[in-house]
Parts: sequence; C-alpha cells; structure tokens
Amino acid sequence: MKVEDIRKMSTEELNSELASLKEELFKLRFQHATNQLENPAQITQVKRDIARVMTIKREQELAANK
Repeated sequence: MKVEDIRKMSTEELNSELASLKEELFKLRFQHATNQLENPAQITQVKRDIARVMTIKREQELAANK
C-alpha cells in the first residue's frame, strides 16, 4: 500500500483499513504458527502497512488540532 493512497482516505476509511490489516496480520501469524505460511515476508509487509496507516491517522489528528 502506498502512502499517497493512504493520505487520500478519510478517517473512517483509515479506521476500517486498520481493522482489516490487523485481522490479516492475525491470520498470517496463525498460518505461520501452523507452518502453512508460504511467504513469511508477508507478516513484515502487513506490519509496515499498519504503521503507515497509524502514522497518517496521527498526522491527520494533529493537523485537526491546530
């Protein structure tokens, strides 16, 4: 997921995207624990996407407070 795409999202869209990414991370961790995950790098990618969404969300909160 690209930062430009995330910045275009509204707060509600960011919240729903964050929830779906966290759910996906849970599923990937479960697959990894049961040795069904083919590409372990997916976990890292999803974690980074979560961090990106949270960062943009925080930037929007700070901009709204000013």
